[in-house]
Amino acid sequence: MKPDKTVLVVVDVQNGFVGSRSRHVVPVIVDLVRRWQARGGSTIFSRYLNYAGSPYERLIGWTRMRSAPETDLIMELQPYAERAAAVVDKTIYSLFNDQGSDVLARGGWTDLLICGIATESCVCKTAVDAFERNLTPWVLADACASHAGTVTHEAGLVVTSRFIGKRQLISTSDLPLRGLLAPE
Repeated sequence: MKPDKTVLVVVDVQNGFVGSRSRHVVPVIVDLVRRWQARGGSTIFSRYLNYAGSPYERLIGWTRMRSAPETDLIMELQPYAERAAAVVDKTIYSLFNDQGSDVLARGGWTDLLICGIATESCVCKTAVDAFERNLTPWVLADACASHAGTVTHEAGLVVTSRFIGKRQLISTSDLPLRGLLAPE
């Protein structure tokens, strides 16, 4: 990984996804983003927005995440989002809608450090889509969570590792070893 070719992707850390089963990851993500941006690293935030008649509503029966404050990034990340390369609004699991794909292409990044919520869906799908576009996804396992709980988070890590390779799942503590963050 080259620092200038690596972007930190923060997936869907929004009020509606942060609850009792995912709140524990918030300080990890906030610290990671703070340190990443302090060293001059580029960041992309994604924000999921549901809509009436979406497949999530029609097929799953899920009607949340339609408006603020649920759809807002959590307060702790808002100052960092203002300094980000982009905040990508999406109506799909993946960052790779037209806007997200365009932001990544314009940035010239080849490696994506991916963290956020939910491991088994939006994080996994973003990592797989990066892999299939010949980019290199790195999922920061300790900076991800599921609002469905630990079992679902761990299942998401297993499935993601099967899709993109076990070596692509790393920890935030690996970043200084790779020259991407200064040790604390």
